[in-house]
Amino acid sequence: MNPVRESRAPARGRVPARTRAPEPGPAGTPPDPAGAAPLRFVVLGDSFSEGVGDRVGGVWRGWAELLAAGLAGPGQRIEYANLAVSGALSADVAEKQAPRAVALRPHLASVVVGVNDTLRHTFDIGLFARRLDRVLAALDAAGAVLLTACLPDPGQMLGLPGPLARPLARRRTSVNAVVHALSARHGAAHVHLADPAWTADRRLWSADRLHPGERGHRAVAGAFHRVLAERGLARGPAPSPEASEPPPTRADTALWLATAGTGWVLRRSRDLLPQLLLLAGEELLHRTDGDGGGALDARAATALAEALAATMGE
Repeated sequence: MNPVRESRAPARGRVPARTRAPEPGPAGTPPDPAGAAPLRFVVLGDSFSEGVGDRVGGVWRGWAELLAAGLAGPGQRIEYANLAVSGALSADVAEKQAPRAVALRPHLASVVVGVNDTLRHTFDIGLFARRLDRVLAALDAAGAVLLTACLPDPGQMLGLPGPLARPLARRRTSVNAVVHALSARHGAAHVHLADPAWTADRRLWSADRLHPGERGHRAVAGAFHRVLAERGLARGPAPSPEASEPPPTRADTALWLATAGTGWVLRRSRDLLPQLLLLAGEELLHRTDGDGGGALDARAATALAEALAATMGE
């Protein structure tokens, strides 16, 4: 069973109109299958969309490139630009990547961001919601069909102890709630990557347990291809789900922890760890007081409700 669950946010009337249009309009109208003009696909985000975890020929490939290869039909060309950068925050996507993406006048634009925001002491769900809405609105106004995804909890993926994992889980829940709401608002094609079937399958993940491996990137590409094919926007063959490389072994994981993983831990220790320790202390204090973390859950829920109300105008 495919572990990636898909959904389509309610598409507004103009999306099917774009699909049927015979000529590429000034922005967003898909080119006709005869290939009179290329289909432009632009990718925004962080290491997940950059392709980290799927190395081919010494460079990252990833789900977006695999998807791009299956978008064009016979006689049709694809123009693919990947603007995603490892470590990018929502601020980076809004301030640096989005203006470049809009200038490329894409027909399709993927925006997947948020994990790095949850791993920073500066995390603010209200700021995240406003930034993401601004990015999606700009691309939507430029005529692009949007692709989005919600992502797993990094604390769970890394196997952190409860007092450290629970604060990250709250942040991830809030980020995904915002992504779901804004995906529906802007009529995005959306895939769910936070489901247990996805997070529990080690074959889908690279040695670092934070990025998909080749098989995982192929699963994501396949999920997006199915959603886009329903809209007539993926006219080529679906990406193969079969990996050409074996999944990471325990030795691979140990090697990553001893090399690149050490650097990652040190970088996060200077930024996130002090904040996480404070959050963990607060978590333990509330549980010692007997409320089981309920007050912290309520505080996170209130911040999320305020962020959604401010962003959605409700």
